[in-house]
Formats: sequence, C-alpha cells, structure tokens
Amino acid sequence: MVTARNVLIKSPTGIQGLDEILNGGLPQGRITLVAGGPGSGKSLLASEFVVNGAVEYGEPGVITTFEETQEELEKNLASLGIDLKELIDQKKIFVDHVYIERSEIEETGEYDLEGLFIRLAAAVATVGAKRVVLDTIETIFSGFNNENIMRSEIRRLFRWLKSRNLTAVVTGERGDGTLTRYGLEEYVSDCVILLDNRITDKISSRTLRVVKYRGSSHSTDEFPFLIDNEGLWVQPITSSGLNYSVSNQFVSSGVPELDRMLDGKGFFRGSTNLISGSAGTGKTSLVASVIDAACRRGERCLFFAFEEASSQIIRNMRSIGIDLETWQDQGLLKFHATRPSFYGIEMHLLTMLKEIEMVQPDLIVVDPLTNMISIASNTEVKSMLVRLIDYLKMKGITSIFTSLVHGHSQEHTTEGEVSSLMDTWIALRNLESNGERNRRLDILKSRGMAHSTRVAEFLITSQGIQLVDIVVEPQGIVIGSERIAQQSREREARLRQKLEVEQKQRELERKRLLVNSQIAALQAELEEAELMLQAKFAQDSEFQNLHVENTQSIIRAQGGDGSSQKQEE
Repeated sequence: MVTARNVLIKSPTGIQGLDEILNGGLPQGRITLVAGGPGSGKSLLASEFVVNGAVEYGEPGVITTFEETQEELEKNLASLGIDLKELIDQKKIFVDHVYIERSEIEETGEYDLEGLFIRLAAAVATVGAKRVVLDTIETIFSGFNNENIMRSEIRRLFRWLKSRNLTAVVTGERGDGTLTRYGLEEYVSDCVILLDNRITDKISSRTLRVVKYRGSSHSTDEFPFLIDNEGLWVQPITSSGLNYSVSNQFVSSGVPELDRMLDGKGFFRGSTNLISGSAGTGKTSLVASVIDAACRRGERCLFFAFEEASSQIIRNMRSIGIDLETWQDQGLLKFHATRPSFYGIEMHLLTMLKEIEMVQPDLIVVDPLTNMISIASNTEVKSMLVRLIDYLKMKGITSIFTSLVHGHSQEHTTEGEVSSLMDTWIALRNLESNGERNRRLDILKSRGMAHSTRVAEFLITSQGIQLVDIVVEPQGIVIGSERIAQQSREREARLRQKLEVEQKQRELERKRLLVNSQIAALQAELEEAELMLQAKFAQDSEFQNLHVENTQSIIRAQGGDGSSQKQEE
C-alpha cells in the first residue's frame, strides 16, 4: 500500500514544458544532475530553477558558481529580463562565486570539502534557501588526482545536501562516452537530465532527455528546446492521439465562389487545409484572401513564411487589393519569417509552437511547408507535421499549409506525402493554351462536406481572387483569352438574336396596327350601314303611319266609316 509518506514530492522548475516532461518537477530534497557539453544550456536551466523558485514558489535559493562571477551572472540573466541583483537585495537569492585555481591546490590525503560545506551552510542560512545550484562541479575536483578521494568527496557532498533537505541541481560537463567527465551519474541517481547541442548538416539544434528519475514516471523521449531572450523553453509535444474534439462551425475563405464550392460554407473551423500547386499558381494569394477574411472577422492570424519576407508579402498582396499591413498594425496579423536552414526541423517545430502559445491565433498559415524538405527527410517532415497538426487540432486552430509541386507528373501528389494528413486539399494548376498560361482550381478532397467536383478558372485580379466556371467544348477546355473571346462571340450572338427578335416584334406591331386600322374602318362602315338601315326603317315606318293617317282622314271627311260609299258604288 502506498502512503502519503511514500509519495515523491516534487519541486516545479517553472520552465515551460520541462515540468510536464518531469511529471511535476525535480525531486524535492534530492540531487538532480544536469549534464551536457559547452553551450548546451546547463547553467541557464540551473539558474532558472533557482530564480523561478524564488519568484513563483516562495523558495529562496543559492547559486554557487565556480566559473562565473556574480556580476557576469547578473549580466547574463539580465539579457533574459531577470533582475538578479534585485532578487539578491531582497534576500531571495544568494550568489557565491568560489574561485578555484588548480595550481594553488596541494593535494594531501586529508584534503576535503569542509571549506565548501561551511560556505554553503552560511549561504543557505542567509536566505533560508530551499534550492541550491552547484555550477559546474568538475571545477571542484579539477585539482584531484586521486580518483578514490574524488569519489569519496562527491558522495560526502551529496549526502550533506540531502541531509539538509535541499533540492539541488548540479551541472556537469559531458565526458567521452559518459554522461559526465567523472562518471557522476553513478552517484546522482535520483534524476539525470542530459542536454545536447548537436550540429547536423551545419544546422545547430538543442535537445533534452531525462535519462533517469528514481521513484517517478517520466518521458524518455528526446525533446527539442529553445534558448531565446525569454530563457529556456521546452515543448514536450508528441502525437496526442485522435481524441480531440471537432467543430461544426464554418469559416469563409474570403472568396465567395470558393465557399460555394466548399458546400456553400467554407472551411471547418479547426480544420487542416492544404493548397498545393507549382510555382506561380497563386498559393500565397489565396492564403492572403483567407487571412484577410479572418481578420475582418476580428480573428488573430499567425503567418509562418519560409520563402519571403513579410514586407515583400505585404507589398505583393497590395497588387491584388488585399491590405495585410492594416491587419498587422492592428495586431490581428503577425508574421514569423525565417529561412528553413536557420534551424533544424525539430527546432522549427518548437519555434512555431512557442509563437502559437504567445499569439494564441485563430488561424495559422505555413507557406510553404515543402521548404522543410531542404533540411530534413520526407519522413522527418511528416513526423513533425503530425505533431504540429495534432497540437493545432487540440487547440481548435484552423490551419492553411501551402505545398510546392513540380511538373505535371506530381499534380496529385505533394512533397513529403502530407496530403493524407489534410482535411481539405485544394490544387492550383497552370494551363497553357492558345499561346498563354492560365490557372485552374480543383478541390481534390474536403472531409465532412459535399464539395463541388467541378473545375474552376482561377483569376488573380486587382480586386482580388475570382473563380469562373471553365467552359468545356468538343475541342477541349476553353480558358483565358479564348474564353473571353468566346464569351464575346456569345454576347454578339445574343445581341444579334435580340435585335432580330426586336425587328420581328416591330414588324408584328406594325401589322397589328394596320389590322387594327382596317378593323376600325370596317367597324365604321358597318356602323354607317347600320345607321342608314335604321334611318330607312324609320322613314318607311313614318311613311306607313302617314298613309294610315291620311286614309283615316279621308274616311272621316266622307262622313262615315266608308260603308255608304261602297253601296253607291
């Protein structure tokens, strides 16, 4: 049964990423050896351990240095923004420079480190130290010729430190085939950290590995780390697995026609997207459009440029109506431009991750990814990219990568074979026809959406990017100036057809007017005939009525109804 007394207590280093590798920090009350060659960062790691302990964790510390003076140490740490003198004045840190000259040492059988113990005890008591650094320990034993005496004194020194429950970091120079010059790893068995500063193909890279950690689990992998103006920075990133969450939200590409091709919505937020193409196809221009759209939404963007300076990218994008400088001035866009050969592949990964941690972007761009091939193999680039993508997906950051392809034989492949890692793959291609070169765009894949399978002509204009449907005729694809000429011919044909229709409409209208006038004339004749007929009918009726009246008048004048007249007759 494990009790609380049996659980190893740890002291956090406060160094970015290191505590994660160590699962909490260095063993409290024990000795940690930091071994490495010159310039590997041993002294910096040890100093940051003490400084962070005093500033962040309320644990005062002692730095015993055998090589650097207090003034030199203050200047070195000042370059990292650490005011060591202030911490000394506040009695949070005590610095003791012990000068040892080998020629002045007279070795005897009774020689020991009592003098050092006295100085350490006084320094610890002065600030109430919980943390101690000895940098570097080889200097102490530089005057020893007797290996037995040296090893005995080493054991005594470490027992002395442990007996006072001091969390100690001891730095040691790398030996020939051993971790330290004197084989100290045999005696400092609680925790051993190995730092390496290697040169591969004239490119320097720093790595860190926990060789052993008694009583605690820890990562045994080798991790790259940075030393910059903020100190030592480690990113313990490995493949995080496939347990990250995904978003159903979409973000616009900044090109309405492309959004419509992407299921009418754009890219998934947090997705990984690839834009591939040969030189001059417009990869960076399309990337700039995506960035411009993101900044207009108020999102932060981080642009990793491995081919052009930021000023050159800004200037070039102005020619297509995209002003990236405005977003840069507003703090929404940050460029990180460097040559691939400046770092090794792992250092590039670490640098990118640190920038991402600092900026906290919503969108990152890597342009172009394939420049990494010049400093590493396809396998190494793909391994680096897997870790980067897993990290971005965990953070929910949308990413755009560009990839350079060469020739027509590789239109559906990418250097490093990274396309399988991407959620969306957009291919840009050059087409030569009718003595001119034009561009086309294909969406080769887009996971999770019913994307368009049509091919579009990719236009880069002074007003930005436009996509136009490609015309396919029996003779082949019609694109560029031929498409414009054909569109002109089609417009002319439509105009001629319109004019013909209008002419026919005018003729029909004229005929309609003529017919209407004839109808009106006939209607008038009909009405006149009807009037004449009515007049005749009225005249005949009047004549008949008059005849009846005359007859009746005659009858009345004759004095009867006409019967006597008939008798006389």
